[in-house]
Amino acid sequence: MLARLIVARRRVVPVTRLAEDLWADPPPGATGAVRTFVAALRRALEPGRPPRTAARLLVTEGPGYALRAEPGAVDAWRFEQAVSAAATLPPEDALARLREALGWWRGPAYAEFADEAWARTERSRLAELRLQAVERQGEARLALGLPAEAVPDLDAHVAEHPWREDAWRLLALALYRAGRQGDALAVLRRARTLLVEQLGVDPGPGLRRLEADILNHAGHLDPAATAAGAAGRVWAQAAAAYDRAVPSGARARLESTVGLLRNLAVTGGGGLEAARRHRVAAVVAAQEMGDAQLTARVIGAYDVPAIWTRSDDPEQAAQIVAAAERTLSALPPGTHQAARARLLATIALESRGTRAGRGPQAARQAEEIARSLDDPGLLAFALNGVFMQTFHRAGLAPRRDEIGAELVALSARHGLVTFEVLGHLIRIQARSALADFPAADRHAAAADHLAGRHELPLAGVFAQWYRALRLVATGRAPAVEVEAAYQEAAARLDGAGMPGLRCGVLPLALLCLRLRHSRPAQADEHTDWGPYEPWARPLVLLAQERRGEAAEALRQIPDPPRDLLFEALWCLAARAALAVGDRETMERAHTELTPAAAELAGAGSGLLTLGPVSEHLGDLAAALRRPR
Repeated sequence: MLARLIVARRRVVPVTRLAEDLWADPPPGATGAVRTFVAALRRALEPGRPPRTAARLLVTEGPGYALRAEPGAVDAWRFEQAVSAAATLPPEDALARLREALGWWRGPAYAEFADEAWARTERSRLAELRLQAVERQGEARLALGLPAEAVPDLDAHVAEHPWREDAWRLLALALYRAGRQGDALAVLRRARTLLVEQLGVDPGPGLRRLEADILNHAGHLDPAATAAGAAGRVWAQAAAAYDRAVPSGARARLESTVGLLRNLAVTGGGGLEAARRHRVAAVVAAQEMGDAQLTARVIGAYDVPAIWTRSDDPEQAAQIVAAAERTLSALPPGTHQAARARLLATIALESRGTRAGRGPQAARQAEEIARSLDDPGLLAFALNGVFMQTFHRAGLAPRRDEIGAELVALSARHGLVTFEVLGHLIRIQARSALADFPAADRHAAAADHLAGRHELPLAGVFAQWYRALRLVATGRAPAVEVEAAYQEAAARLDGAGMPGLRCGVLPLALLCLRLRHSRPAQADEHTDWGPYEPWARPLVLLAQERRGEAAEALRQIPDPPRDLLFEALWCLAARAALAVGDRETMERAHTELTPAAAELAGAGSGLLTLGPVSEHLGDLAAALRRPR
């Protein structure tokens, strides 16, 4: 009877259920016999209890009885508590706690009741908990740099329980860290053979990934790297716990994945590229589940701050916009306003640099909803969308400066570090456009400080480009020094994961530098101008003294995209038009550039400049015989 009450884990067991569990066919008077057994148990459990006083451990409650002992008084409960506590402890303390808890075992739980139906579930639960404890003990030893010590217990563990893939993984990892790479690979081959031949299944992704990592001597398998600090240990423990606790097909995994991708994106380089790639896969997976709310959360959770107005992958951006639009349509009208605002902000961001009217409309709607909900994180995301859509004409640096200022203030108040950095980068651009370099310098220093403190390397890329621009704008450095600064800044873009920024920007910056010093464009036919080729080509042809072809190329150029280089590209068109006498292009350039008369051409990009827009307007006005 005591075992039956322990299995109930402090819950009430009705007398009738006790009778059914104690006898296959309860005899007449079974209820009375149960009460007799209870009285005897009470005397054994509380021998000093005065007669006629209420029992404290084996209590009567409602239609039955419950054992209300403290967790430490029952071995099974004490073991469960110890294993649960170990999961929250540092590896050294966790190892001691798990070693002690496993030492309490003296064979299978409730072995004498193996045939009883009432014990079956609890027996299985405790057995599984013990197996997890053995594996967590192995993880703790690995985290402490004790792989050789972990091997014997894990080897015995997989021999007794060959279907536990995580145990095989831990054993192989322990062998590898102990300098036994061949044994580690042999263990993984043995696991594969058992799984394929006896269960008909292939090893899971964890085992396959480990085998590949061992063969490639992946750096993260190095014991020094994995034991390098508390952060690494916490990550490993949390990831392992999540992997055990959350089923592989759970929707929570998809949402958690997007959160990881968001963090991965701000690391730059391969992280940013991988995040973009897996983001689309996550959105597709969410759509396949047929749940509009889930899809909205997956799309909207990727609120990665964006500063550059040319998309890194236009095709992918179009896919995301289409998915967001479909999801918006699928949400019930008037509901899920926060999710709706995130979808709208996503549309605004991913529509950057285009002339579609939907982008500005989505930005306005996202901002309106975010302000009504008083959600700082949502408002920061929406303001990023508003920024991306504030390029519909020249001369909007003051408005973008206001957006940057609000982002900095909002983010600083609410601890939104990545958006605070974004706000400073926006203000670097805007203050540069307005020739206010002391203010731009302060924002560059603030962005650098935050980026260094919070490990946001991409901010440093933009800060270095700004320093090169600063040399050009002040006019104090010789051209050769400025060119070297641009070369160094461009080197930071290699592998940074931002093709939308990297492609063609160095040749464009050097072209602007040459024009500022009244030198012809670089005439090398092999220069990769990227997306800026239509605006550079007429000037290159002029440098090659091919005036007729330059005039024809100028007639073919499209209107510049509405982005951070809008004014700079119009100024390039204006310089070519002045050289070949193309009055129509001069007229259009004058009209488009006039609203930016108080700005430095191109400096709003934070990268390059062609000098004051007013100078270009003056040259155009003179050629068109207009009053200056």
